[in-house]
Amino acid sequence: MDLILWRHADAEPGEPDLGRRLTAKGIKQAECMAGWLDRRLPDGCRILVSPADRAQQTALPLKRKFRIADELAPGAGVDAVLAAAGWPDAHDAALIVGHQPTLGEVAATLLTGDALSWSMKKAAVWWLSNRARDGGSEVVLKLVIGPDLV
Repeated sequence: MDLILWRHADAEPGEPDLGRRLTAKGIKQAECMAGWLDRRLPDGCRILVSPADRAQQTALPLKRKFRIADELAPGAGVDAVLAAAGWPDAHDAALIVGHQPTLGEVAATLLTGDALSWSMKKAAVWWLSNRARDGGSEVVLKLVIGPDLV
């Protein structure tokens, strides 16, 4: 299974937190990353997005159907994100559009086994894969890329 973590793009400060919108810079970041992702996402990829406005605005330029998942809201836990994605047993890839520090913690947990607080750049994508090997399974980091590199 592929698990693609996409942090929301640059957002305005303010309250309420769920209503924060992307800045002009964030809109450009989202469009840039969406174009890059659109050419690479596997067929059948499920797209799950936080209920926060900034996460939904980040996903919109993909022009693909997505499901708003309350379990991906700011402050979500690693287990909630992995359960929403169906990790590691789902057959289709999952793209998660969410927040820091949760997405960094998901990556750290899968790659090290510890819930470390890794930092993810705004609008960056981390692409992980679970594969069977020698009777077991392992997580492979396939890619980390930010909007400034696409």
